[in-house]
Amino acid sequence: MDNILNITNGDSAVNIMRLAGIPGVFLPWQDVLHDGPVPDNQILEKLSSIRARFIADCGWGKFAEINKDFIQRDNQLKTYHHYEKIILWFEHDLYDQLQILQILDWLQQNPAPDTELSIVCTDQYLGTQTPSELAALLEFEQPINRQHLQLATKAWAAFRSSNPEKWAELLNDDTSALPFLQGTILRLLEQYPSTLNGLSRTAHKALELIYHTQKRPEEIFQLYQQTEERRFLGDLSFWMILNDFLQSAPPLITQLATKAKTITIPSAPKQTLSMTAAGEEVLAGKANWLEIAPLDHWIGGVHLTTNNVWYWNARSHSLNRTVNLKKIS
Repeated sequence: MDNILNITNGDSAVNIMRLAGIPGVFLPWQDVLHDGPVPDNQILEKLSSIRARFIADCGWGKFAEINKDFIQRDNQLKTYHHYEKIILWFEHDLYDQLQILQILDWLQQNPAPDTELSIVCTDQYLGTQTPSELAALLEFEQPINRQHLQLATKAWAAFRSSNPEKWAELLNDDTSALPFLQGTILRLLEQYPSTLNGLSRTAHKALELIYHTQKRPEEIFQLYQQTEERRFLGDLSFWMILNDFLQSAPPLITQLATKAKTITIPSAPKQTLSMTAAGEEVLAGKANWLEIAPLDHWIGGVHLTTNNVWYWNARSHSLNRTVNLKKIS
């Protein structure tokens, strides 16, 4: 069967799949859904435009070009009923799992009974596989059934809800149809401000690494990647966290030998990061990061602001909501 649409997580995987001789056409589904707004009640085209605007506003490209890519991606997905088979090729990390939810939800809403659906999803990073290793992953191909689609639709709606408790409640559900979803749910919740100091897990780990070692941003990022059970974050997202630390008042980190408030990509040799006294206070839980930096951040459908703060308690695995920011004791 050659009339196959292979949907995967990016161009790197597509290139390896082609070298591996995987039959069919390829659709890379590239979006950092764990960053920025993913609001509810938006059709695919409108949501893609919102996502393109966010990515452009981050400085990761020009809106017209990003939006064009999303339109082409969405239009290719809409032709799925012309294929005999669709295979989803994804990984176990947060980046991929959210993409799986989006695609499966769309397929649930737009059924094509004559098109066979299947999924290949393991704990192997597709972009690091050799062609032969990637081809061997077909051994793990499984048919997509009603349980996959219904679970994905429920989880995608919870992710896009303005109430994060709906996402947290999934921890109590049977998510075995998507075996990596439980870890995804928890890891996203850890991106909420912590009850210790207002930092997300990623931001806390970045600050902790800088406290222990003075290194360039790329080196800190590589060290951070090693702390993740499932690597999901790209360097551009990590740079945003570091720049927030540099630009806050007072700053949590500084660059040795320069007073610059931004980090270039790639960084210069003089852009070695060092901790400030304010950074040490936040890291130790003696100060609240959200009292230092204004809060304006999206996680899925939740818009975190100074009037809508949700804290994640890692000990009790629970969300705590506050209306007005107060120092956490």
